[in-house]
Amino acid sequence: MAHKWSDIRGTFSDEQESEIQERFENEVRKLSLNQVREARSLTQVSLASALQVNQGTVSKLERRTDMYVSTLRSYIEAMGGQLQIRAVFPDGEVEIEQFHQLAG
Repeated sequence: MAHKWSDIRGTFSDEQESEIQERFENEVRKLSLNQVREARSLTQVSLASALQVNQGTVSKLERRTDMYVSTLRSYIEAMGGQLQIRAVFPDGEVEIEQFHQLAG
């Protein structure tokens, strides 16, 4: 028998609800490049124009799993963003500033 999500959700403690919300928010922050582009209401064509490349180049870029930091920075900046690189450790995180020197 199927159960309504609202009925199931009502059985969680405040602590469980808080954990679910935190996990949801963390997952929402994890997007692929094409998902970021789509969330910003941009097409591959419009982004290609901003990057001064063709649409196929943007498509290939979005499927890559390895690229230069400068390429990723250009992609992010063409969408109006700023690339930041962080190292995350169990006891905290550090922003790596070495790559800021590469910026225009």
